[in-house]
Amino acid sequence: QVQLVESGGGSVQAGGSLRLSCAASEGTLSTYTIGWFRQAAGKEREFVATISRSGDRTYYGDSVKGRFTISRDYARNMVYLQMNRLKPEDTAVYYCAADRGMGVRTGLRSYEYWGQGTQVTVAS
Repeated sequence: QVQLVESGGGSVQAGGSLRLSCAASEGTLSTYTIGWFRQAAGKEREFVATISRSGDRTYYGDSVKGRFTISRDYARNMVYLQMNRLKPEDTAVYYCAADRGMGVRTGLRSYEYWGQGTQVTVAS
């Protein structure tokens, strides 16, 4: 079992950057595929990015490709989401999620464990 804690959210101007962190208060992240999802007010939760357990495979949602980067720090037991060139439409609560399976996962139902989320607000 793993307990996930997100941090790094905040308010930023359009064009700015933020780095979100996903930490495990319990468990080892390297044994899980990790995904980032987001949910804007009044909308469904959507896939943002995922990284395999070994870190050799990543996959991104179309709306963030080329702007966001997901990465792992095995020594610190962390997963990061670097978000550059932020847009107002990136405003949402961002969640990290963990799945025991191999490879990468894009579907919400693939993930067993979820954090509480961190708010990102991008002002125009």
